[in-house]
Amino acid sequence: MNTETYLNHPTFGLLYRVCLIEQNQELFTTLYAQRLFFLALSGLEGLRFEPLTRADARLLVENRLRLLRRMGQTQEFAELQLIHKRTFQ
Repeated sequence: MNTETYLNHPTFGLLYRVCLIEQNQELFTTLYAQRLFFLALSGLEGLRFEPLTRADARLLVENRLRLLRRMGQTQEFAELQLIHKRTFQ
């Protein structure tokens, strides 16, 4: 899956989707600097952004990697592992 998703944040402008964390939860970062991270939560009341530190964002992605490995989803695991390396290393 090689689709790119962007959201327009009211304060920080264009955000780039890093990955899906859970159902209705996605991790986004600022498009150019990739220094500010946001957890985008979608629900009945609409879209809500929660700011995250880089360490917290990394932890969320690493937890998702562990979950995918346990579930045996090798293709999605490999794709997320590349995203992890590109974003956090």
